[in-house]
Amino acid sequence: MASLRSDEWRAICDKFTNAQNLTEIQSRNDQENDPFRSKYKARELLREIYCSLKSFEAGDGEEDTAGESSNQRPPEEPLDGQLEDAFTQGFSGDSPEGMRAAKLGAVEYYLGVNHIDTEELSAGQENLINCLKLLERCKVSSENASLCIHVRNQLGILWARRDETETAQGFLETAESIYQRYMKEDGSPPTDMTEYFSAEENLLTHQERIKKFELAYTHTMYYLAQVYQNLGQTARAATYCHSTLQRQLQLNQFNPIEWALNAATLSQYYITKGRYMEGRHCLAAATVISGLAGDVPSEAAAQESETESERREHLRQKRAEIARCWIKYCLNLLQDAKKLLEDNIGELDTDRQDELKRARRREEEEEEKGRKSTLLFGSEDTFDSIIGVEEKVSCLLPLDFTEARAVFLVGQNYVTQAKDYFQMDGYVTDHIEILQDHSALFQALAFFEEDLERRCKMHKRRVDMLEPICNDLNSQYYLLIRRQMMFELAETYNEMMDLKLTLANRQADTESLDSHTIKKFNHLCSSSAKFFQMFLDSMRSPDGKSPEHLEEEVLRPALVARFRVARLHSKLISSLPTVQLDNLNKSLDNYKYVVQYCETHPEAAATVETELELSREMVGLLPLKINRLKARMTANN
Repeated sequence: MASLRSDEWRAICDKFTNAQNLTEIQSRNDQENDPFRSKYKARELLREIYCSLKSFEAGDGEEDTAGESSNQRPPEEPLDGQLEDAFTQGFSGDSPEGMRAAKLGAVEYYLGVNHIDTEELSAGQENLINCLKLLERCKVSSENASLCIHVRNQLGILWARRDETETAQGFLETAESIYQRYMKEDGSPPTDMTEYFSAEENLLTHQERIKKFELAYTHTMYYLAQVYQNLGQTARAATYCHSTLQRQLQLNQFNPIEWALNAATLSQYYITKGRYMEGRHCLAAATVISGLAGDVPSEAAAQESETESERREHLRQKRAEIARCWIKYCLNLLQDAKKLLEDNIGELDTDRQDELKRARRREEEEEEKGRKSTLLFGSEDTFDSIIGVEEKVSCLLPLDFTEARAVFLVGQNYVTQAKDYFQMDGYVTDHIEILQDHSALFQALAFFEEDLERRCKMHKRRVDMLEPICNDLNSQYYLLIRRQMMFELAETYNEMMDLKLTLANRQADTESLDSHTIKKFNHLCSSSAKFFQMFLDSMRSPDGKSPEHLEEEVLRPALVARFRVARLHSKLISSLPTVQLDNLNKSLDNYKYVVQYCETHPEAAATVETELELSREMVGLLPLKINRLKARMTANN
């Protein structure tokens, strides 16, 4: 085999350095009308390098892989046999043949990435497959392990972009297996691809090699997390995402805001699985790491500089999004506690509460063990800060009002932060969603409040924050949101009415209620019925007709609304027989609607089993009550 003279090799190294500079630095300044100018120049230099390397190849009849067609997808299943071959068969990595294959493979790799960057995916795929073919001639070793992983990462990304998720999975899982096997059997920091074309004095240090290799594997895990998410393997995706985030911190290779958002998003997975310790840890880390992005520029600074204006907007928005994730954490913690503690009528089960409090000490011990086994985020600089944020809110389900209130106050603080950015003017949907979460925080806290008057006041806070918005919203543009708010307001007024009735019954029977209490009770009752009716009216056609068939997404809410309207009309208190009769007839009409709709649409019955049973019962009983009232009215005339 012919060998390269030192001046020829120096020329190749210089071309490679120039190609890297064009790709990574000069391309950022390319004009919009010629966005790939620098990358095209880099491609020409890479091709020249490839030709130079090939021209010094011995005439041993080896096939030139450059330009080979690769329309067929290569098999890339991470089978043990294939992996065994990769480590045991072929040229030694440090042999002349092995080094030549690695260098040619590296050029193919960079050409592949270059084509992908310029949106020429098929050409990029061809180069990357050529790289793989060259590497198949060699054993995996410290000379080529990094390239083996990088090329599979790129092929994984390429197939993922084409929505060929399982093909991407094969490449990425093989990259993972190569890393794990290499670290187990060798472990020395492998040669980085850039070093194939570096002069002796420019070779990387031991630590730089470690960092670059670990970063390549971090990218493997990052892409696998996305692949598993797309395959519906959410638990596996979460594990890989968590490990990726931790590795990024360890390697100090992350954008603070992007990292924080990914951690906050991961927290939402843990929350839905009831893993509040992990969820809190992700959110605390997100809060601390987002702070590394610096302070939000002042309004004055933003007005003076477009760059500062964009930075101000970006930081405020992303930190508000993290605040919203904290709201969900607090809300879910309260709601899960409520589910655990409520009895079959939705009230606090005190026996269950006492039992859980006795078990609390054991749970706290388990939490400490869990913390030790959990992969924790942070470095020496940030770990204490993360723990400090965690200590502001529990990760254990609250068991009484004091504990619940502590969680509520943290959530409410984040509501204030989120609303500061997501204001009604410009972010209508986001602002309302935050208000709905705030309302839900009050609702969850009210469950723990034993004083019924104070509980009623909490529900009044919910009404005060939602009703003005609901009334002002344009129903044409925000129909679905208005429906949600109407239904929630109706249920909130209904809850307040039930609480007032319970309080009144403790003091006296309804026959001897004072006029003020009756007026208050009727107001709550009428308000609830009004919003349920508004919800039902929102489904009418333009000519005012109710739908003959209810769509699946509104089927249960609509039938429940009818049932509640029926119940509410029968609850209204009046001394006038004519008003009583009118209320009872309205009540009967709505009960009949529920029964008749389920008779003509049998599939609907399963969605409202309890309401249907009671409606049938009332359809039988109310006519008797109405007839007795009519008889009394006739007798009195």
